[in-house]
Amino acid sequence: MIEHSREYRQRRFWNWFPMGLTYALLYMGRYNLTVTKNALGDLMSKTDFGMIFGIGAVVYALSFLVNGPLVDRIGGRKGILIAALGAGAMNLLMGLYLMKVLAMENPKDAPLNLIYSILYGANMYFQSYGAVSIVKVNAHWFHVRERGTFSGIFGIMISSGIFFAFDVTGRILASPLVKGQGHGGGDALWWAFLSPAVLLFALFAIEIFLLRDTPANAGFKDFDTGDASSGEDLEQKMTTKQLYKRILTHPIILTVACIEFCTGVLRNGVMHWFPIYAKEQIAAGLTGGWKFTMENWGLILMVAGIIGGNVAGIVSDKFFQSRRGPSAGFLYGILAVSIVGMFFSLTNGWMLCSLAFVMSICVIGTHGLLSGTATMDFGGRRGAATAVGVIDGAVYLGTAVQSFSLGYITTRNWGYWPVFLLPFSIIGLIFLVRIWHAKPGQKGGH
Repeated sequence: MIEHSREYRQRRFWNWFPMGLTYALLYMGRYNLTVTKNALGDLMSKTDFGMIFGIGAVVYALSFLVNGPLVDRIGGRKGILIAALGAGAMNLLMGLYLMKVLAMENPKDAPLNLIYSILYGANMYFQSYGAVSIVKVNAHWFHVRERGTFSGIFGIMISSGIFFAFDVTGRILASPLVKGQGHGGGDALWWAFLSPAVLLFALFAIEIFLLRDTPANAGFKDFDTGDASSGEDLEQKMTTKQLYKRILTHPIILTVACIEFCTGVLRNGVMHWFPIYAKEQIAAGLTGGWKFTMENWGLILMVAGIIGGNVAGIVSDKFFQSRRGPSAGFLYGILAVSIVGMFFSLTNGWMLCSLAFVMSICVIGTHGLLSGTATMDFGGRRGAATAVGVIDGAVYLGTAVQSFSLGYITTRNWGYWPVFLLPFSIIGLIFLVRIWHAKPGQKGGH
């Protein structure tokens, strides 16, 4: 058991909590697009939404090729500050442009989808600094035997961000600040983007004063965290080529990247498309849980993420000696069964919501454990940002695949939705079996 002083634990809290809140607000400034799509109606079709989000996901994934090694050199503090300031600025521009479009006599004449593809792509470039930075900082503050617990913390960060994105944004759009306050008595929908912009700017200012890269920078002694960098001279800088050679020749990290590609397909294949599907069911006059689920989707996902993140992390540390494969494999097995259940539940709101809740527990729990924890374990303190860049890049390549694909598929027939998702759950489970015995500190293999 790792023992820390009370003063260290308090300072560590004030290090990761504001950073975690910043990360949650980055989610709000990322997934607010989904909520706005429903509010815009015909101004943004499902195909348009899939294209915009897909382009953003590709930009996000490819940005890691540069930003991962960059953050390993400049530190996570500078990285998260770049993320907050840049994403805040892009959300501000998206909000101002939407204000201009909705003031037009015929908003459909505006190149909304083109401009949003550009601005959202730029937003996702800055967003890509978030995950690499938070993992880079916390790799110095948490010992490997504490990182399963950190996986739970990471899951809570992700989940609260999803809550902000879906429910808080939805409540903002339903508030007196927005309803009827737009041009010609319309709704001021641009607040879906201006709200996270203001909050991200505020957290940027707070982080300047609170966040530190290492315990030594905060007046404490650095310590050996027991990861892949143990015994190395951390003061000696590694080149980008050395970092990538270290990460891209590590079989466990490459396997985790394949698993997280599947997670990207599955997580966003449920999280984004369920509320769109629910809205269509409500428009068709159906009841049975659709309205409740859609109005509380962010809360449902937040609860699912808190459960999944904490269960995955605690089980990994307490029962599998910090091995991540068995815990994630258990979740993936439940995920595959739940997708099979979707085939028989597409017309049953309560049943489909229940399955989506279980699936969200599984994918958020897996994502927090692998992207948030395994990256620290096997990338080490020196290569943590590059490792999470490779793995989170894989997540968003999967996200792009599902975005382009489901935008096309669901426009034609929602019945193919679970058909598309099922193979990825099976493939991910097969890869998890391959790293079943992998533990932090191993240089490769099983």
